[in-house]
Amino acid sequence: MTGTTQVSAPPNTEPARQSLWHNHDFLRFWVGETVSLLGTQVTNLALPLTAIGAFGATDEQVGLLRFLQLVPYLGLALVIGVWADRHRRRPVMLGANLVRLILLAMVPLLYWWHALDLPVLMVIACTVGIASVVFDVSWMSYVPVLVKSPEHYVEASARMGTSSSAADVAGPGLGGVLVSAVGAPVAVLVDACSYAVSLLSLLSIRTTEPAPAPAAERRLWRELKDGMGWVMRDRVLRSLALIGFCCNFSMITVWTMFLLYGHHDLRLGDGTIGAVFSTASVGGLIGALIARRVIARFPLGRVYLVGQSALLLGPGLIPAAAGPRPVMIGMFVLSFFTTYLGLGVAGVIIVSLRQAVTPQSMMGRMTAAFRTLLFGGGSLGGLAAGLLTGRLGGRGALVVAAVGSAAVVVGLLVSPVSRLRALPAAPSR
Repeated sequence: MTGTTQVSAPPNTEPARQSLWHNHDFLRFWVGETVSLLGTQVTNLALPLTAIGAFGATDEQVGLLRFLQLVPYLGLALVIGVWADRHRRRPVMLGANLVRLILLAMVPLLYWWHALDLPVLMVIACTVGIASVVFDVSWMSYVPVLVKSPEHYVEASARMGTSSSAADVAGPGLGGVLVSAVGAPVAVLVDACSYAVSLLSLLSIRTTEPAPAPAAERRLWRELKDGMGWVMRDRVLRSLALIGFCCNFSMITVWTMFLLYGHHDLRLGDGTIGAVFSTASVGGLIGALIARRVIARFPLGRVYLVGQSALLLGPGLIPAAAGPRPVMIGMFVLSFFTTYLGLGVAGVIIVSLRQAVTPQSMMGRMTAAFRTLLFGGGSLGGLAAGLLTGRLGGRGALVVAAVGSAAVVVGLLVSPVSRLRALPAAPSR
């Protein structure tokens, strides 16, 4: 962080811009991304259930599948971030969504043709992950182009967070119903259709995206170093990134462990597992909806501390669940509800801070650095979940994950982000 100077909102000179409801291009993008996120949640549940149900995948294989979905962020996000800063983002996102649409549509087709097996499924998952890196690194850099004014960054982040949380609510339940009704491979087709909607929404945007400023010298490794250096030299961004790595590791680890524990140990049906995730994800929706009002009322850092602490402490309820099955399921829901509620509130702060302190010329590389650390943590979490569950059993692995997650709260207490009172001053654009 270059400083902690606080900024006030600019004078109200353009009433029509007081809300992003008046920004039609942002709304088009928001709708398309919301539908896409819903489809992604269906796939997140349907792919591992395809591996388990159709191919009898072991705990370690399911963990490897989850690892392959996310590991492209660990290996490619920085390189793609440099490349994204050299190009207009919308054509890049269009290409990425087209690739994801085609690949995911192939899953049910290959299954019907008896040409789908576990290695092919893993290759598709990894390739979709690569396309997701391209899209994700680009869209966070593209939103400020549509929003234009930094005073609307929190509102934009809140709306995108609401979409993510709404998808978290509806997606697992829809996925569970679809898997039960038509089978896991066919349920993946919903995600393919969602990318078609996202493609149409991007094509309808009319805002002209400025061409990236030409660089006097384009050296890949120098630009990679600049992107990661920007994050690591700034004490607040550095703290957000490192704690975010731990949070994503925790969330993906616990999510994958619970899927394996519920399916193998507790014999919960696909619909029940989907309902647990869907019901609990209401917490994320609530968090995203209340985030702006909570941030306006309390110091920014204090809200971040409470939100992230809820995310990290929530997993402790899962291995503690005991008693009749309805009671256990209720505790599972409460655990994920607490985690998602914290994520819904803290996520708005995190994205707004990242956008507020980063100039547009560095936005892709900053986003790539975060994606590398955050999704790298997630990919390693998926791998760790499979390995630990295979060695310790479902409940034992969840105990280890809960203890490790709670330990990260110490880092939150000493984080400079927890001491912020408001968004810092924006850098030169």
